[in-house]
Amino acid sequence: MMTGFDGNGTQGNPPSFIPSSGRHRPAPQSSRLDQPSADPSAQPASAGAGAPPSFPSTTGRHAASAPTYPPSSAPSGTPSMAPSIAPSQSFQPQSFQPQSQSAPQSIPQSIPPRRAPRRSAGSSRNASASPASAASRMLSGTGPTGSAAPAAPAGPWQGGALPGTAQPGAPLQGPGAAPVAVKRRRRALPIVLCTLALLVALLVAAVFGALGWVNGRLNKSDWLTGKSDTSGATSWLILGSDERDGSSAPGAGDDTVTGYRTDTILVLTKPKSGPSSLISIPRDSLVQLDGQYMKINAVAQLYGGKQLVGQVEQITGQKIDHVAQIKFGGLESVVDALGGITLCYDQTVNDPQSGLDWKAGCHEADGATALAFSRMRYSDAQGDFGRAARQRQVIGAIMKKALSAGTLANPAVVAATADATLKAITVDNDTNASTLLSMGLAFRDATGDNGISGSLYWTDPGYYVEGVGSSVLLDDTKNLALFSQLAEGTHKAGAVGTLAES
Repeated sequence: MMTGFDGNGTQGNPPSFIPSSGRHRPAPQSSRLDQPSADPSAQPASAGAGAPPSFPSTTGRHAASAPTYPPSSAPSGTPSMAPSIAPSQSFQPQSFQPQSQSAPQSIPQSIPPRRAPRRSAGSSRNASASPASAASRMLSGTGPTGSAAPAAPAGPWQGGALPGTAQPGAPLQGPGAAPVAVKRRRRALPIVLCTLALLVALLVAAVFGALGWVNGRLNKSDWLTGKSDTSGATSWLILGSDERDGSSAPGAGDDTVTGYRTDTILVLTKPKSGPSSLISIPRDSLVQLDGQYMKINAVAQLYGGKQLVGQVEQITGQKIDHVAQIKFGGLESVVDALGGITLCYDQTVNDPQSGLDWKAGCHEADGATALAFSRMRYSDAQGDFGRAARQRQVIGAIMKKALSAGTLANPAVVAATADATLKAITVDNDTNASTLLSMGLAFRDATGDNGISGSLYWTDPGYYVEGVGSSVLLDDTKNLALFSQLAEGTHKAGAVGTLAES
């Protein structure tokens, strides 16, 4: 609604212009008011009583030239004067600029340059009390606290928008606009933290629940000796037994065969720092127990598991911290639970003693094939040493498959493998679920590219002893030095043993 008219009869005043009350504004007392001023601060205090001090007076015409009417004689359709404005005052909005092109547009030093409006954070101290109070502050040229208000946007006659209207693309102002987005951002962090905390709690519960389930199903036996540990490394003795257990291996289901032999003997060592190692002890290694010579694979059956551990500690010079023994049938069931493993052998073999029927190359092997692959030696030119190398390959393939992302992402395979493993192994009294996990990781590292693997050093692989037969005579000095380096983590990665150096 435009209520004022200029001298030409056109609507030239913005909505905030209110006609004076029935009288003309007094004429200026000085001719200086009719001239443009280059310095707004030099204007007399009485010049342009209705205009804010930041703008010069109108040049070339008087503000009193616009017709004014008493309240009782206002033309029809002209709204009455707002009661909150004194009749003796005439106001111009801050956005009103003089029409003279020669008037300077400088900003007085007493008023800071116009800044972009600050987004409200939702505080009631920043929000306007009411539209009326906001309008009165705009007309009086003061901010919420009585200070000079920032310059309002330019009027429509200068290419801007009317005061109080939103600019295209500008952020919304006022209560209910910015506070919503800010509060949502502030709430997002606690929600994310709570979600992460819940997931961690569930993971911890699942892990400890699984560990408790494993610990409750472990078959334990008294294997360990009282030897002190001085190296700080952790050593596991891994045993494979041919005890008859109904597996598919030839002779495994023969109930007429009594006793058993530990045909697989592996020492896994993880130092505090340095590469892990997996070293085979030949099953025919000659040892002496109570003044009697025998092959090491007969010690456990004749004297017990603790005596076998003691013999291994004499050979290596290191404390054995944990023991795990698996039967042939257990190995077969673990491989089947994993869905098979990949094995490689460069010879074509059809061995009736082990049941291995193999074509040279790499193949996916099921449990029965993996077991025969581990037992075959008569068709191998390297005999028991070749068998020991294939046993290490089988163990490494099992651990690689068990710890792969594909297996761990399949709960059914994990459960089946864990169940088969727990049924197949016997461990020492100090072993728990955490120990088995550490053993699996050490297996993976030892059989990887940065690990150490091989067999013991020996001086005679066919040393004959009366009543014992052909045996492997070990090189005690070299073996003690080897395991000292393995425990300290100072041995370089790669293959070790007599076969590796020959």
